[in-house]
Amino acid sequence: MTHSPRHGAHPSHQHSHGDLPGGPSGPGEVDQGDLTDLADLLDLDADVLGGHIAGVVASLPVRSAPRAVVDLGCGTGAGAFALLRRFPATTVTAVDSSPAHLDRLREKAAARGVAGQVRIIRADLDAPRWPDLGAPDLVWASASLHHVAEPERALRRVRDLLAPGGLLAVLELAGFPRFLPPDAPEERPGLEERCHAALDHHHAGQTPHRGADWGPMLAAAGFTVEDARTLDVDIPASADPAVGRYALHSLARVRAAAAPLVSAEDLAALDALLDTDGPRGLLSRRDLGVRTTRSLWAARA
Repeated sequence: MTHSPRHGAHPSHQHSHGDLPGGPSGPGEVDQGDLTDLADLLDLDADVLGGHIAGVVASLPVRSAPRAVVDLGCGTGAGAFALLRRFPATTVTAVDSSPAHLDRLREKAAARGVAGQVRIIRADLDAPRWPDLGAPDLVWASASLHHVAEPERALRRVRDLLAPGGLLAVLELAGFPRFLPPDAPEERPGLEERCHAALDHHHAGQTPHRGADWGPMLAAAGFTVEDARTLDVDIPASADPAVGRYALHSLARVRAAAAPLVSAEDLAALDALLDTDGPRGLLSRRDLGVRTTRSLWAARA
């Protein structure tokens, strides 16, 4: 599935970038503390890739409009709001371990006039017990389950809490977004791919379930997979400033994580891209697009 440029700001929860550690990133002209703020990155992901997530939500094989939805690993609430737009009569229980993300979600719900339909719960999905999440008709887990230490146990818990006939939708990352053309930047062509290759190797032992095939795990947990798809997102080069900001925040996190893993020349090229005032900086480019791949499994208990 290939998606053209976004059609408005349909939020999506993507904690896709939560795998990239923040922290100091060395010299440069960008305030790395600001740029590596994950909540801001999730909001930009929602803005730029919202049309893609809205399409995923619209395609879910629900039998009827759910009365209750649980969003596991809700981030700043973009997935929850996409679900509320499709199912305006539902209530969403939004679960996350980050107080900052939940605070932002709460503010957004109030601003959208749906605070009464959003129940916010702070919880760790790896905890021995989960809080009472009710008996939802739909559980949405976007880029969250690969962080769980024991995903099989988490899937069994979801199976047990779903209402009879309920649906679980798992949306996972096959990789981090790419923004630059393959021959960019001019002084270090292929920079982005080299950085991501280094990070993939680095993260392989830390998040072993990122990029996994969730079909067998769902079957082992007692689910029947009704839909499994790979979703290719390709937003062509655009002058949209949101794409530039999304690239800036994303590559700032890449720089923070990749600094000890790439060459000094690649690191210098990254710094030039992250220079918000420089002529070679991301915000000055007009050739930035968004390319990413995500995978969807819709399964019924």
